[in-house]
Amino acid sequence: MRFASLGSGSRGNALVVEAAGTRLLVDCGFGPRILAKRLARLGLAPAEIDAVVVTHEHSDHVGGLAACAAAYRFDVFMTHGTLMAYGRNQSEDIRLFDGHVAFGVGAFEVRPFPVPHDAREPVQFVLSDGRHTLGVLTDTGHVTPHAVELLSGCDALVLECNHDAAMLEQGRYPYPLKRRIAGRFGHLENREAADLLRQIDRRKLQRLVCAHLSQQNNTPELAVAALAEALGGRPDWLSVAGQDDGFDWLTLD
Repeated sequence: MRFASLGSGSRGNALVVEAAGTRLLVDCGFGPRILAKRLARLGLAPAEIDAVVVTHEHSDHVGGLAACAAAYRFDVFMTHGTLMAYGRNQSEDIRLFDGHVAFGVGAFEVRPFPVPHDAREPVQFVLSDGRHTLGVLTDTGHVTPHAVELLSGCDALVLECNHDAAMLEQGRYPYPLKRRIAGRFGHLENREAADLLRQIDRRKLQRLVCAHLSQQNNTPELAVAALAEALGGRPDWLSVAGQDDGFDWLTLD
């Protein structure tokens, strides 16, 4: 299994995961032109994507979905609540899933799990090819026991480090927005992400990526420092997903 990011943050999100000839996108926050350009950096074309699994309906996660699905005809998977908030276009082949039940897409078992976020029926995912597992946890206001259980034992983890509490408090955002971001249905703060790491079984963990960083209320250095402290030092497999460049292929051994 290998995975890469096309971009991570408030201006668009998409994660590519590949195993045994199946290629999935987790979310599609970029339109056809940008999607094609960023896939090309990874040696892929949009026609090689088999399906998109959607976490929730916010525009930074589905802003390019309708146009890309129309252009490239890939399958789209989402919860019923996400569909109700997102709507449907005739060109899209949307398949619904239960946010508590695993389902198959090609070589992958996709295990969704609900998260507390200010969306209609948001989920995150654990993806397995039968040999390795990749956990994805972004866009959650706090860490639930269910998330801890499912993310324990993963080989790789893409983990939200959205903001630093002090930077958010001292920043220029209006108070209601600050309250939303820091609330229990908002986004994970660096120390909350670090607390998750302390709770999960990390014995198999070989790749860890800080994701969904706020460009106004966080820095890569602060996010990495928080996670490195939880790990007892900074391993060379701890990295950061950027908004414009994502990250290149990471392979699980």
